Amino acid sequence: MIKKLFRFLLKTAIWFVVLTVAWVFLYKYVKVPATPLMAIRTFQSDDPVDIQHEWVPIEQISEAMQLAVISSEDQNFPDHNGFDYEAIKKAYEGNKAGKRLKGGSTISQQTAKNVFLWPERSWLRKSLETYFTFLIENIWGKERILEVYLNSIEMGEGVYGVQAAAKYWFNKDAKDLTTHEAASIAVILPNPRKYKASPRTAFLEQRKQWVLRQMHNLGEVNLKKNDQSGN
Repeated sequence: MIKKLFRFLLKTAIWFVVLTVAWVFLYKYVKVPATPLMAIRTFQSDDPVDIQHEWVPIEQISEAMQLAVISSEDQNFPDHNGFDYEAIKKAYEGNKAGKRLKGGSTISQQTAKNVFLWPERSWLRKSLETYFTFLIENIWGKERILEVYLNSIEMGEGVYGVQAAAKYWFNKDAKDLTTHEAASIAVILPNPRKYKASPRTAFLEQRKQWVLRQMHNLGEVNLKKNDQSGN
């Protein structure tokens, strides 16, 4: 009986790895058509939800927008292996002290959660998030991770991805976003259903100025330098 249970668990684990790796490999080359969060938001509402989502390749996303999300969400994104241990440590210490800090999740972790998992906080989801983060870091590489992130992240009520956000907030394509417009979108990411990129509150304008300073300090980001291993 124990041997049968062990064989069953072993086969289940092997199939889980095979299928999830295949899933991640597929999304290395194929557009992500939808995310679990889109489905969840649809079922949460009693009224029909107008999902706005349009995929664009990273070449059609302004460099200002790419820099803005890195500056605001994960400044070590080009250099870490998917996990920013210093940010995790600070978030943990802040939570212990009772401070209100954002979590230590990187862009890679957020992408893994948005594309493959669900938003609920639990140890199971966090464990799976770690697993999928490891996979996308090693299979996709940084540029693809950022491309999927920018095409999948929630950027407004029913608005997903930077192309839909650019049209919704500024009536233009993602490739035409200016530095200030990109920063305005980036600052709403912590709570995109509550915050507005335009018009902004005084709080968001202050936050936007901070993001603009970070963008100036970073200057530009080279995502290809860590993708030379064939990713």
